[in-house]
Amino acid sequence: MLCLAGMTVLALTACGGNKSDGRLTTFEEEEERTVTLFSPMEKTMPDADNVARSASEKTVTMAEEKLGVTVDYITYTAEDYQDKTYDDVALDRARNDMDDLYLLNPDTIQILAAEGKLMDLSGLDSAENLRDVVKAANVVDGKLVAIPQEVVAYGLFVNKDMFDQYQLELPETPEDFLECCRVFKENGIETPVGANRWWLETFVLAQAYADLYNGGNTEAEIAALNSGEAKYSDYMRPGFEFLKELIDLGYIDAEKAYVSEAIEGEGADFLAQKTPIVMAYWSAANSETAYGKPDFNMLVIGFPSSRGQMPVMPMTGIAVGANAKHAEDAMQTLDIMVSDEALQVYAETNKVISPSKNVEVACIPALKPLNDRINENVFVLGANASMKVEQWGNTCIIVRELLNGATVDECMAAFDKLQEESLTQ
Repeated sequence: MLCLAGMTVLALTACGGNKSDGRLTTFEEEEERTVTLFSPMEKTMPDADNVARSASEKTVTMAEEKLGVTVDYITYTAEDYQDKTYDDVALDRARNDMDDLYLLNPDTIQILAAEGKLMDLSGLDSAENLRDVVKAANVVDGKLVAIPQEVVAYGLFVNKDMFDQYQLELPETPEDFLECCRVFKENGIETPVGANRWWLETFVLAQAYADLYNGGNTEAEIAALNSGEAKYSDYMRPGFEFLKELIDLGYIDAEKAYVSEAIEGEGADFLAQKTPIVMAYWSAANSETAYGKPDFNMLVIGFPSSRGQMPVMPMTGIAVGANAKHAEDAMQTLDIMVSDEALQVYAETNKVISPSKNVEVACIPALKPLNDRINENVFVLGANASMKVEQWGNTCIIVRELLNGATVDECMAAFDKLQEESLTQ
């Protein structure tokens, strides 16, 4: 429910869409060879240039010209936290075979794949070029069920000028982060960390799985979790205790975060230099509708962990419905959209990490700290199809319970329940 950065600036808020009426927008088929694509659209600053949308449309145009098809967009926007999320609507549409192509968040990918609602894409020519990290996230029961147009990486967006003003080093560990927040708070910064209802799980996942993904024993640790020998709650507890401390000390406004959409909730204060730290995805650093033009020196770093600054990488993807009305055209369209040729165009336009191992582009200076860690193969996956308990969406939901007043023990009980249910399947 939170990371569709590949096609829209507000991807992962599970919202998207034109703000004209805040609801579903459809386009009638005008040609015989038509493929429908369900995706989010721009919401914040709808009149601004959306680089991510432009990048995707270039790949769509390539497919239309090569195949002679027309791709019709079907979009949805959640007006606020009381509306159905983008994920809710995507699940409903996919279960009812309403579209051909779907841009999906990681939790939705795993749900629909388990229900047999997504086609196997492993036979596409483009699938041969995918990075291993993409396959780890989107191969379910041996089937590649979704392919992204970019590898989504989350990090902390920091106002380096404010850190320099108070002679603070960029935080590496949770302890470093707490000390930075203390200094900011004592110097009159009311809320050092701007947060929303979607992305605080990045702090948790970075701390929970820093060792699992970077300690050389990944497969064995995941096997122990899947068998019940190890507990997800034991991994998650330090991150939840850390978030609880941030809330209790007033470094995060839990009430505001609980009802805030991503970037809309905290973006204005960050850009106005009222808060020095927010969390967001890679593309937000490039987009004028997010943080692409700050009036200060901005850097994007990893989240604090026992192993230093840690990028968190969930994985979105475009999927083809198992019962798509225009299945053959949809498969061919997607194959072109995620071909090396198209992904090169996409990556150069949007300045992102490509899912293809053959495509590389330079990142902007603000992203270099995060990019350096990823190039060192230091990161945590926010979505991993080999884990029986889905991570990204479930962690987000349970973090929201913490924001709403739940105790850490109650949150850990929720993870234990999810694990118990997974062991009976």
